[in-house]
Amino acid sequence: MRIGGWKLFGRCFFFCKRISSSAFQLNKIHQKSMKAGGLIRRWSREALFLVSGTMYNTGRHVSLRLDKEHLVNISGGPMTYSHRLEEIRLHFGSEDSQGSEHLLNGQAFSGEVQLIHYNHELYTNVTEAAKSPNGLVVVSIFMKVSESSNPFLNRMLNRDTITRITYKNDAYLLQGLNIEELYPETSSFITYDGSMTIPPCYETASWIIMNKPVYITRMQMHSLRLLSQNQPSQIFLSMSDNFRPVQPLNNRCIRTNINFSLQGKDCPNNRAQKLQYRVNEWLLK
Repeated sequence: MRIGGWKLFGRCFFFCKRISSSAFQLNKIHQKSMKAGGLIRRWSREALFLVSGTMYNTGRHVSLRLDKEHLVNISGGPMTYSHRLEEIRLHFGSEDSQGSEHLLNGQAFSGEVQLIHYNHELYTNVTEAAKSPNGLVVVSIFMKVSESSNPFLNRMLNRDTITRITYKNDAYLLQGLNIEELYPETSSFITYDGSMTIPPCYETASWIIMNKPVYITRMQMHSLRLLSQNQPSQIFLSMSDNFRPVQPLNNRCIRTNINFSLQGKDCPNNRAQKLQYRVNEWLLK
């Protein structure tokens, strides 16, 4: 069961039915989709200290909100301004074959981690930024079931932690978190301009989708599916399948820092010139 019924949300929230909504299906994007100017530059993350945050069961997704003492900023790449990490959200499915909000050539992943940042150079907080131009940047990382687990997600999803937020409005403090551990070992990504995927779906977000997934164990995925979207006194309804259906691209520009000229040297007049986005082989393992 999908949370909330997105067709209903589309009628009730004006911004959820506009032309630049997220997320969508990532296919092989042709060269005409790329902006003039070529590959976008790399980007950097600034995390000088270990951070702490509170993990919540919102009834719709798992949310980790960082404290205000230790700040994490990102800059460069497609970003004109520096953006500050506000929240980490998890979306996941009732089956391993679904759960991510973005699809890759028609295929979903078991889940998707979304790191939500706001433009702290122009705006004082995430609420103001979400309603404003150049307000948000969301870094998206696919989750895939494996024998081992990403160390950051292992902190969030181990049994002692995840069982503390079984029901809606439950919260649990996590300390000594290293944001760098959450990122896969790649600097490759694609990016596009879109919206947030939950109402009111303001179209003020730039998305950065990493070109490798992170891994969680089957047991950790099972623990996520045992989270309830209701409180203890109410009937149990699993939080799983808390993803938005894919939206049309509507001729939006897709950009990447992946160097296809190197990947296509064996066939320069075919692959390198025709394909603009190509999945990293790690995603298919």
